[in-house]
Amino acid sequence: MADKPSSKRAAPRDEAENTAAPAPENKGEKAPAYVPPATREKRQRSVVHYIAILFAAAFVLMLLTYLMDQRQNEAVVNSLNQSLTDLQTSLSDRSSLQDIYEDNLALIDQVDQLEDQVAQLQQERDSLSAQLSSQEKTAQAMDWFWQIDEAYVLGRYSLCRELIQELQDAGLTSSLPQESITDNGRFSPAGRYQEIYDALY
Repeated sequence: MADKPSSKRAAPRDEAENTAAPAPENKGEKAPAYVPPATREKRQRSVVHYIAILFAAAFVLMLLTYLMDQRQNEAVVNSLNQSLTDLQTSLSDRSSLQDIYEDNLALIDQVDQLEDQVAQLQQERDSLSAQLSSQEKTAQAMDWFWQIDEAYVLGRYSLCRELIQELQDAGLTSSLPQESITDNGRFSPAGRYQEIYDALY
């Protein structure tokens, strides 16, 4: 449950905005630094933009993976059909067993090359899938981070600790970005999370 401020500390809204945030009820908690509303809104917009960029990147990766698979599969099928056509033509035009043997060797080489290409494409697909999975985890971690940051700014420390515990239980702490994509002189999401964690524990 969210920490309820004492009724004795209640103050009009205008006066509360011009003063520092109230000290936490528990002696072990540190009072958060006052964050102007404009800075808070800018931070929230930055987080929303970051999540939107991550989802867009994930969608692009999925689309690229699908297009690459389709194109390469068509190329493999066309190549095999062409090889079969060439073999049929060769068998009808040539009567020499030696020529047929040499053609078979050439076809075996082509099949080996195609198998190598298929293996390479599978590796590329696995790499793209891993990147997509990483992007999805980052997006989930950023969703929790936004809630943690908002709860901390509002002085709701009990809720903030619960959200931090959920993030850790999900194993997504390491998925928070280590670098900030916005030039605002603030911490990266991982840095800001660590700052909040150190203030609460």
